[in-house]
Amino acid sequence: MGKEIRGIIPAVVTPFTPDERVDEAAFRKVLAAMIDHGVHGLFPVGTGGEFFALTREEKERLMAVAVEVAAGRVFVMPNVGAITTAESVALARHAEAVGADAVSAVTPYFLKPSQEELLEHYRSICKAVKIPVLAYNIPDRTAGVALSVGTVARLAKEVPNFIGIKDSTGDLTNAADLIQGCPPGFRVFMGRDTLIYGALLYGCVGAVAATANVAPAYAVGIYQAVEAGDLTKARDLQARLSPVRKLFGVGSHPAGIKEGMVQLGLLECGKCRRPTLDLTPAHKEEVRKVLRETGLKN
Repeated sequence: MGKEIRGIIPAVVTPFTPDERVDEAAFRKVLAAMIDHGVHGLFPVGTGGEFFALTREEKERLMAVAVEVAAGRVFVMPNVGAITTAESVALARHAEAVGADAVSAVTPYFLKPSQEELLEHYRSICKAVKIPVLAYNIPDRTAGVALSVGTVARLAKEVPNFIGIKDSTGDLTNAADLIQGCPPGFRVFMGRDTLIYGALLYGCVGAVAATANVAPAYAVGIYQAVEAGDLTKARDLQARLSPVRKLFGVGSHPAGIKEGMVQLGLLECGKCRRPTLDLTPAHKEEVRKVLRETGLKN
């Protein structure tokens, strides 16, 4: 299977220039900084990466850049989700061709596919590639489309390279049901940054965390502390990381995350693509308060 798919994976932001062009040089710097902070993998062109605002060509280029920058030091698992199965398959094939170690596919959105349709959707993606495929379940942002535990378990039992899921329901019970309902070795990643500590204790193998763009050392530290059996340290780091999620509510996500990175010197420009508007001075002060609260900024 290649690299072990586990650990802390930042949902890497996509930097833009002031005129909303993809800033590849800034993207490379962000990726390098994440790797230097000890993350285990990279998750480009996901929700935090504004995949919904990117052209197919831009997604494909960002996948290739992530693989190039990673240079085998960490695994790369881009999001290849799209509304249609054909586009998801094409993106998955491209990710495999440029050297990605795995792919994750958010459920189709806008339309309301049945569980049987979702089953066939993921079967088609898995059949198209040899690398591992993970689902990405985030019903709050996909018009309520959600993979049931039964559907995930069926795929895990029937499709050899369907190996995991990013569970962004925010429901620890759902993550626990996935762990218990799927075969041994099936990888459940927590997609709610406030629950990393609890999820690891319950048996999740890691987390895909947008807050790791701002506080990678906290997120990685939680994982390392749990691995070392130092639960007091892990719990303390989770308490320090959790308020960073408040940035999701500053402006339209990921504008708050990007502004946090700007204030910490990790990005020069916090621009998102419209219709997301620039943050107001009041918004930026909110971000400043969060960074101070979490000890990331004086």
